[in-house]
Amino acid sequence: MAGSIFPPLGSCSELEKANCHPLVCLLCHEPYQHPCLLDCYHNFCASCLRGRASDGRLRCPLCGHPSVVRGGTGLPPVDRLLQFLVDSSADSEEDVQCANCDQCCTKAELDTMYFCNTCGQPLCAPCREETHRARMFARHEIVSLSKRTKDIHKKCPLHEEPYIMFSTEKKSMLCINCFRDMQGESRAHCIDIETAYMQGCQRLDQAVMAVKELQTSTREAIVLLKAMIEEVRNSASEEEAAINSLFSRMQEQLSERKKTLLKAVQSQHEEKEKAFKEQLAHLASLLPTLQVHLVTCSAFLSSANKAEFLDLGYQLMERLQRIVKLPHRLRPAQTSKINSEYRAEFARCLEPLLMLSPRRSVVGSAGGIGPGITGTNMLPSGQCSKTLMVPSCLPISDKMSTGPMVKKPTMHRYISTKVLLAEGRETPFAEHCRNYENTYRMLQAEIQSLKDQVQELHRDLTKHHSLIKSEIMSEILQKSLQMDVQIAAHYSAVEMMRSVFEEVWEETYQRVANEQEIYEAQLHDLLQLRQENSCLSTITKQIAPYVRSIAKVKERLEPR
Repeated sequence: MAGSIFPPLGSCSELEKANCHPLVCLLCHEPYQHPCLLDCYHNFCASCLRGRASDGRLRCPLCGHPSVVRGGTGLPPVDRLLQFLVDSSADSEEDVQCANCDQCCTKAELDTMYFCNTCGQPLCAPCREETHRARMFARHEIVSLSKRTKDIHKKCPLHEEPYIMFSTEKKSMLCINCFRDMQGESRAHCIDIETAYMQGCQRLDQAVMAVKELQTSTREAIVLLKAMIEEVRNSASEEEAAINSLFSRMQEQLSERKKTLLKAVQSQHEEKEKAFKEQLAHLASLLPTLQVHLVTCSAFLSSANKAEFLDLGYQLMERLQRIVKLPHRLRPAQTSKINSEYRAEFARCLEPLLMLSPRRSVVGSAGGIGPGITGTNMLPSGQCSKTLMVPSCLPISDKMSTGPMVKKPTMHRYISTKVLLAEGRETPFAEHCRNYENTYRMLQAEIQSLKDQVQELHRDLTKHHSLIKSEIMSEILQKSLQMDVQIAAHYSAVEMMRSVFEEVWEETYQRVANEQEIYEAQLHDLLQLRQENSCLSTITKQIAPYVRSIAKVKERLEPR
């Protein structure tokens, strides 16, 4: 006996391997010995399941479904049906010997053997023709060997009388004494054995047809699932190929843009360095001239008398004034900052590949260009845009800074909101969307105003080299902090509405689920009524001959 627990079947090949002989245990791979039926309708030998129960529950070794076990044995009930099949299979494998001539038959000859239920003995075909054709055996019940009746099913174990009736209410066979002991209401549910057998065969055929339909549906579902597994595998391969292809193209685009940006940086570096070196050379040549004239002035003052000073002094002063008035480039002609706008360039080269729609920046210091690229280091202002390094603003809240990314972009959300409001249904969420859009537009306008002011200051600082008053910067920072507080407050107000909307959404989901359940129940009730009507028609057709025969007997007995 295999004592290890079977793991749940995880692949289609394992499911196909599980289709073994129906009378062989899946654990010990031997014919069933006292088969037990679990709640999942899987069967195992009692010895294979012994010791596996825990806290009154026994988990199926095949599918893992838990079954409730009662009693001190810790085992589920014995499957009488499977035990009958096992016993029948064992009986069919035994050697059969004719009771009259003692002739043994092989398994191939079992179909030619007969059995006398009255005598309880097997008979070969010749003995049946020679002995049991006599008049004294006329009332003996002779059937084929496979349909022999066992003693346990022939007589009632309580009264030792043969079975003659069947109770459709209790689903049990009755002898004449059992029938007499029953109450009058229960007798109405009793029919003869032959009729019960015919009705049972018909019901069994119906159950078999239902199981066959389920079997067909199961096989179709298995084929579908296999196809879907193959489709998933192909889809995963295609997705991996697409990812690799896109990643390769992104790498190529980024590599090409990287080379272009590095060339631009190198070009800016060379131009700025050349201009600074020219300016440096000019200033370096100016410094000795200034030094000579300063030494000349000092020597002239120390050595010239009054007449010589008045004669040559004004000439020296004019020379010094002309030297000072000459155009000397003392200030740098340009900044030392090299700006390639690499973030925007990388984002632009990826837009055709990722099909990114351009988004409007709400504020310059927080506008996003792409994943991981923020506008804190870039304020676009046309061709003369420069890079302005500003301290990053404080986060609105921990939840806003660390929360999940918005699933829908701003434009998609705006269009969806417009469609929702155009439907005209007055719901709490529609009213919330209407108020949200008004507040959002106001905040967006304020942020755009701040953005324009910062861009103007940035342009004056980098292009026109104008002096900026510190009061203006203080006002902008103060407004930015106020906007930060307003946005945080609005975010908190929207977040507080989550619980209200979740309750509404949950009610909607529950209502839809209830409607679907009611609809399915209606269809099920109609099918059940149709099935009951069909059963009533069948029963009426079956009992009609008995009713007519009883009526005829009653007509004969009435004159007496």
